[in-house]
Amino acid sequence: MEQEFWQARWRENRIGFHEAAPNSLLTKHFSQLALEAGQSVFVPLCGKALDLDWRLSKGLRVTGVEFNQGAVEAVFARLGLVPEVCQADGLIRYQSGELTLYTGDFFDLSPVHIGQVDAVYDRAALVAVTPEDRQAYAAHLNRITGTARQLLIGFDYDQSLMDGPPFSVPGSAVHALYQVSHEIRLIEERAADGRIGERCSALEQAWLLTPLV
Repeated sequence: MEQEFWQARWRENRIGFHEAAPNSLLTKHFSQLALEAGQSVFVPLCGKALDLDWRLSKGLRVTGVEFNQGAVEAVFARLGLVPEVCQADGLIRYQSGELTLYTGDFFDLSPVHIGQVDAVYDRAALVAVTPEDRQAYAAHLNRITGTARQLLIGFDYDQSLMDGPPFSVPGSAVHALYQVSHEIRLIEERAADGRIGERCSALEQAWLLTPLV
C-alpha cells in the first residue's frame, strides 16, 4: 500500500474518511455478524474511527492496524486509556484492556499479531486500496484472519468522475475478490453522502461475507 500517501493525508489533515459518529451501516447491520461479548473483531486501516469505541462498548475485543501513529494515539487519548507500547516485528503495538492497535503496514501483520479473529469490519480499507493491489489485500486479510466473517462497506460509482481514494468497488469486484472464500450478500445500498456524494452519484453498499464451509 502507498504508506507515504496516507501519512501525507494525515499530516495535512485531509481525512474526509474520518466520520464524526459511528458509521450508521455499522450500527444497523453489525448484529448480523452474530458476535457475543468477549469475541474479537479485526479492523484493517482503522484510523481513529469512532467505530472502534462503539464496538468496545458492546463488550468486544477490538484489534486494528493503521499507518499513522498519531491516529492510534488519538484513539487511546479519546478513550482515556494509557496503552502499553512495544515493538512487534516491525510494527508498534498499543494495547490497553480489550483494545489493541498496531501502527505500520497492513501487509506486515501476521496471525500471531492479531490472534483469534471472529469477524472483520472493513469500512475504510478495501476502498483505500488501489485496484491493482486489491487481490493481494483480500488474500492477506483472509490469511491473517482465518477467512473470518466480514461486514464490508464500500462505494460503487463511475471511477472516471472522481479519482480515488475512496475507490469504486462495485459488486463485481467484491465477488471477484471473495467468491472463492465467502458467501456474499448485499444487505443495504443507499446514496452516498459527504464529499463523494457531492461529486458524483455514488452508492454506499454494505456487504455481509460469510465463510464457505
